[in-house]
Amino acid sequence: MATEAPNLSDKQLALDALNRMPDSATLQQISEELAILAAIRRGEAEVDAGRVLSHEDVRQRSATWTSQ
Repeated sequence: MATEAPNLSDKQLALDALNRMPDSATLQQISEELAILAAIRRGEAEVDAGRVLSHEDVRQRSATWTSQ
């Protein structure tokens, strides 16, 4: 993923997200935003480690799930 986020520490990424949110943001909204950012970071780490599937592989696997 070509963004500036990988260059930021987790703390800085969280602070930037908080600064973009309105002052009226609830703790639930903040928690959800941080969970999304954490999931994205995990996904980026998976890609960096080469643990990915091609679109065709996913199509084939999902076809077996729906045909059962």
